[in-house]
Amino acid sequence: MPLKKHDREYDVVVFGATGYTGKFTAEHIATSLPTDLKWAVAGRSREKLEQVVAQCREWNPDRRLPSIEVCPLTDDDLSALARKTFILITTVGPYSRYGETAFKACAAAGTHYLDVTGEVPWVSRMIARHSSTAAETGAIMISQIGLESAPSDLVTWSLASILRKSLTGTSMRDVVVSLRVKGAPSGGTLSTVLTLFENIPLREALASFKPFALSPVPNPHPASPPAPSLLSRLTGVLRVPILGLQTTSVADRTDGALVERTWGLLQTIPSRKDQAYGPNFSFKQYMRAKSFLSGLAVHLSLMIFGLIIVTPVLRSVVSKYVTPPGEGASFEEAQKDEIEYRGVAKPDVPGSKTRAFCRAWYKGPNYFLTGVLLGEAAATLLEDDVDLAGGIYTPACLGQGFIDRLDKNGFRFESKIIEDVPE
Repeated sequence: MPLKKHDREYDVVVFGATGYTGKFTAEHIATSLPTDLKWAVAGRSREKLEQVVAQCREWNPDRRLPSIEVCPLTDDDLSALARKTFILITTVGPYSRYGETAFKACAAAGTHYLDVTGEVPWVSRMIARHSSTAAETGAIMISQIGLESAPSDLVTWSLASILRKSLTGTSMRDVVVSLRVKGAPSGGTLSTVLTLFENIPLREALASFKPFALSPVPNPHPASPPAPSLLSRLTGVLRVPILGLQTTSVADRTDGALVERTWGLLQTIPSRKDQAYGPNFSFKQYMRAKSFLSGLAVHLSLMIFGLIIVTPVLRSVVSKYVTPPGEGASFEEAQKDEIEYRGVAKPDVPGSKTRAFCRAWYKGPNYFLTGVLLGEAAATLLEDDVDLAGGIYTPACLGQGFIDRLDKNGFRFESKIIEDVPE
């Protein structure tokens, strides 16, 4: 499919290409996107960028190499960079510390924008500050399009899609997504989590995590899933039909905030209203537990980690011992990574025993999957008619075409209807 015509120097720029996630993104673009792509790698160090270009030559000697753009984190430099490209991908975090300059520059320049933040409070800020500008300039801006939190968003969209096809006109009620992950977080991810409350006040952060806080419209009637037992509330462990034994997920509200924004956007975007989930929608995410004891251990570990995050003294101590930003698992170690999402959705039909089921999985470096998500989102914007005006969107707003691209690149999706499921 031909690339869209535009008047920019580049189709895509990867800002932060010398970092851990940025290199994976550059590798996917070099090996998988069209060979006539006009692209560049950007960052502060020319020497490190030259090393990335040399690696691109090794990854794929038959394609056009990226140009180099040396770009400090200043308003003038990032504004100039944004005006040069049709799409800017940025992997420079923590976004709550470094991200707004690039976001603001793209909104003002009408440049499509992709990032991989998991910082919901920062996303909330960007929506409040820059939505109107993006709408005026035509910039399509999508945050959280990496491991945080695109998979859950796309699984939820897939569940709604198969329900609509199988039960014509049926809305979706409560959705439960189960996560299983094998692999270690990168230094950038750890730094982001540990510094979030240094950059955003706790009260503002907590407000952004409230249900449907990022949705453009309120949800006055969300579904109320059955309340867990006292034992489940204390231990975090419970059993979910179809999904099996589950425990607390570290990404529940991070992913939930994005999914709930999608819920609101699908009601308000003219081209997406036929994809709306329904008025009684709710979302919950867990992590798969191998056993009761392992599930309890995960739950308690997350409680302790949460205490560390909100306690400045503990944060300071832990920060000295974690993997530093820009680093992560070695290539050999990361080859053993796996990630899998399983989702179940209930139709908004009283007494129905029909359920939609979706499984999405990837084997290989988890952060390479983030590179795949970014690269294929860029390809979708470059080649497809996404029928979106300027604004701040979510990964699911790119629709089935985006999911199909991911499936062809190793992030596989399967959906089906299951009948006669007991409550």
